[in-house]
Amino acid sequence: MPNQRKLQREPSEPVVFIVDDDLSMREALVDLFRSMKFDAQAFESAAALMEVASFNSPGCIVLDVRLPGLSGLDFQTQLERLGCKMPIVFMTGFGDIPMSVRAMKAGAVDFLTKPFKDQDILDAVAAAMERDAARRRQHAQSEAIALLAEHLTPREREVMKAVVTGLMNKQIAHELGISEVTVKLHRGNVMRKMEVRSVAELVRKAEILGESIRPPVS
Repeated sequence: MPNQRKLQREPSEPVVFIVDDDLSMREALVDLFRSMKFDAQAFESAAALMEVASFNSPGCIVLDVRLPGLSGLDFQTQLERLGCKMPIVFMTGFGDIPMSVRAMKAGAVDFLTKPFKDQDILDAVAAAMERDAARRRQHAQSEAIALLAEHLTPREREVMKAVVTGLMNKQIAHELGISEVTVKLHRGNVMRKMEVRSVAELVRKAEILGESIRPPVS
């Protein structure tokens, strides 16, 4: 049966989603971001953004705290429940310390109090874009490694787990109840299928896969 897992194709251009109920603020931010060659889209409420936005696209959200209907902080919580990883930059004219602490603890990139300088919001968005790009690179790497691991047999996966804990071939053979020659065969297959040339590389890929890594047995 053909492998059903496929790497997700990442859209090429990042988007800045702006959510603010102040029309003049929305227009000013759209003009600012577009002047810096960012694709910017503005919405008056969280509900309006949810209707049309694709949170699978690269980019970030510039979000006002006080909005009609769902507040910015509650929207942040809702996005987290939905599994949306898009970075958020908060802005508010009524900011206080508890608000900013809650927002930052929940993963916000920055919390800006209006009025802010153009450079401040541009810097915050640049940081958010870089965070999103780094997350996407890590996700793509994890997907690629998972694709390789799908070609391992159950026994090869057992051998890989043993190898990355620091066990020698003789110890692995004893643990699994197989011959040392068979361990060497499986180990070679693991190295080839996982596209690595050293145990150190294999350990890094196993860690990304989330395999259980235990201290080497003395």
